[in-house]
Amino acid sequence: MSLSTHVLDAASGRPAAGVVVRLESRDGTRLASATTDADGRITGWDPPEGVHRLVFEVDTPFYPEVVVTFRVTDPGEHYHVPLLLSPYAYSTYRGS
Repeated sequence: MSLSTHVLDAASGRPAAGVVVRLESRDGTRLASATTDADGRITGWDPPEGVHRLVFEVDTPFYPEVVVTFRVTDPGEHYHVPLLLSPYAYSTYRGS
């Protein structure tokens, strides 16, 4: 199983580099932490099956952080959880 994320800054139309992201279990236990690269990406995480959350420390004018909770059901699959971010809105989806 592998997990990646990608943060895009919709206001600038560019990747969001330098965003700290924490991978946590459902109970809040920190499993990993990393900072997005110049392309706004983090790769290589491998959480076990279950419910997890990504905590994005975005610090926009309105959102200090964005939390995306998701379920890993098939440890053999790749999971990609992108975040499209603007100062007053965000969106996410299951990517490929």
